[in-house]
Amino acid sequence: MLPLQELEVALQAEVQESKPLAGGDICRAFRVTLTDGRTLFVKVKPGGPSEMFPTEAKGLDWLREAGPLRIPEVVHSTASFLALEFLPSGPRRSTFDEELGRGLARLHRSSVARPGLDHDNFIGPLPQPNEPCPTWAEFYARKRLEPRVKEAVDSGSAPSSWRSRFEELYEKLPQLIPDEPLSPLHGDLWGGNLHTGPEGEPCLIDPAVYGGHREVDLAMMKLFGGFSPTVFRVYDQEYPRVAGHEDRVDLYQLYPLLVHTVLFGGGYAQSVESVLSRYL
Repeated sequence: MLPLQELEVALQAEVQESKPLAGGDICRAFRVTLTDGRTLFVKVKPGGPSEMFPTEAKGLDWLREAGPLRIPEVVHSTASFLALEFLPSGPRRSTFDEELGRGLARLHRSSVARPGLDHDNFIGPLPQPNEPCPTWAEFYARKRLEPRVKEAVDSGSAPSSWRSRFEELYEKLPQLIPDEPLSPLHGDLWGGNLHTGPEGEPCLIDPAVYGGHREVDLAMMKLFGGFSPTVFRVYDQEYPRVAGHEDRVDLYQLYPLLVHTVLFGGGYAQSVESVLSRYL
């Protein structure tokens, strides 16, 4: 349910109409019309972590500053809700895929100084630590893979042998990952977080941002589909991927697969096992 009183006080207008929207797995979403004429997109998650929406708001602003793709404007955020500009979805224009590929490449070209972020955030409902590490390989091991492995094993979704097997992988990461400038990352770039804007333009939503290796976003885009070959072709024209990127797709899909193992169990643990077997 919408926290109506808190919403109205924060937005300084009464809610004239609210309509539930489909599509969210973690939060509930509403189209909210206010008496001052504004129409907003509002997300709520009763009982969620108090920093979940404020850090998402920071991530949206950070992503907008870093790149050229459209990101919804943040109107207000609290522990109870996140209010954004409402972007009704229009039909995709003919240049949608080219714009997306070019926009992602330009986002990734705007480099960051070190891996991580100046604050922790969330991927879905899971806390995502972002304290910087000296190297990207160490950050990916200790701030991305290791926390999810611990959660998966502790919850019984994965065998205890994962601890030692992943330690073996961590030792190999510096040899597997090329030395390349780090990029601002969306951090959760699957097809469900790609939105078509009112003019048919590509928009990015629901980020889990941090600075890291750009192939993280590109690998996530290939995990569940939803992105055409044109997007990757135009991306490579604008900012060519380095040699061997095909061999690192599975490596970078490990993180979202671990997230899904923790959240949903099922066959995701077997997918993780398959990837581990490839690199060990």
